[in-house]
Formats: sequence, structure tokens, C-alpha cells
Amino acid sequence: MQKYGHITHPGLIRDHNEDNYLIDEELGLWVVADGMGGHACGEVASQIAVDLIFDKVSNGTTLQEAVAFSHKIVLMAADQRMGLPGMGSTVVAALFHKGHCEIAWVGDSRAYLWEQGKLKQISRDHSFVQQMLDAGAISHSEAIAHPHRNVITQAIGANDLDHVEVGITRIPTYKGQSILLCSDGLTDEVRDEAIASVLNTTHSEKEKTTQLLELALAEGGSDNITILLVASPDDAPERPENI
Repeated sequence: MQKYGHITHPGLIRDHNEDNYLIDEELGLWVVADGMGGHACGEVASQIAVDLIFDKVSNGTTLQEAVAFSHKIVLMAADQRMGLPGMGSTVVAALFHKGHCEIAWVGDSRAYLWEQGKLKQISRDHSFVQQMLDAGAISHSEAIAHPHRNVITQAIGANDLDHVEVGITRIPTYKGQSILLCSDGLTDEVRDEAIASVLNTTHSEKEKTTQLLELALAEGGSDNITILLVASPDDAPERPENI
């Protein structure tokens, strides 16, 4: 069993919600997909991605392969007019195994680890700004307010990509940890320090996701917002003192 909170909201500017998400406790699978394309059916792309990842993982496909395959299916759906050409989605997913958790992502939806009072970003944005950061062309403070911070370099369903490069990492799981998965509707509005302040309370996971949503809305709510907060499994071991 795992404690968790989940919430989604269209925000204060958009007239509909293109985000979709999935929770399957039995599989240990958690997915956030941020659809893109507006009335070009971004919500169709994100739903296809979520459903396809669930189906593939359920049938033994690795998380990385399932996310990669969703790109082909979204492209195929657009070609067959199940939605519209140009629809796409970012994705971030967590799959808990015995003793560890896999994180996979495409785009700028993010995964964070909360542990011992510290917030650490696990995923690495597939974005123009991240590339400039990596090259040392801009600072972290400049990246936060950069006018092109929402320009992504990888997306499920992107017409100019034959395949997507799925980010993948694996972390050990210990008691007291939480994994935060979210669309950029949260991280574009709320700084990491403010997210950490909410997670550092004794409130439930459900209450924390509600508080994070309220912060994003208070800062403008300019995009759809989806937040999943998942505590480590009840049977996770204590972190060894020497680690």
C-alpha cells in the first residue's frame, strides 16, 4: 500500500484541461501526461499516451519502451484522424518495483524526490532552456524567467521526430520518501522552494497536492495543472545510516 494525493485543474486561463493522469496501485504505476495542441486535441494525445503506457506495462513491457512506443501510437492516431495532426503530449511516469522506482519522461513534465527535508528534481527537462543551461550559456536564475522556457525539444506525437529520446533513471526507495510528478502548470508558477515548504508539513498527501494547486492558481494559473504525490511503499526499508 502507498499513501498518495492527486489533483488536476484547467487553470485560470485555459478553457479546457488537456492533462491526463493515471494511478494503478497494483502495478505501482503513476503517470502524468500534459497534452499539447489546444483545440488540435491535446487531451486526446495525453489520454492515448496514458492508456498505451498502462497497457504496455501491464503486459510486461519496460517503462522506457512503453513511453517510447506511445509516440508512434499518437502519430498513428493523428494520421487516422483520431484527434488532429499536431497534437502531442509530454509525459512523466513512475513505476515502483520491490526496493526501487523507475522514472521515465519526455518533455518538461517533471519528477521530484522529497526526502529528509530536501527536494531534488529527478527528471531533466527536454527543453531549449535546459540545453542552454547544460552549455553554460545561462544561469539557473535566468532560466526561471527565460522567455523561451516552454520551448521543448522532445514530445510524444511531435511530427518532426521519428522517435523520442526517453529520459530514464532509477532510484532506491526508502521509508519517508515521496515522489512528486507534475505538469509544468505547477513548476512554471511555483518555485522549488515553495514546493518544498508545502511538502515539509505534516499534512496528508491529498492535502499537500491541494495546497500546491492553490499556490499555482494564486500565482496566475496560466496553464493546466496536474499533481501526483506518492509516498514510498509501506514495506520500504529504512535508509541505511551510511548512505
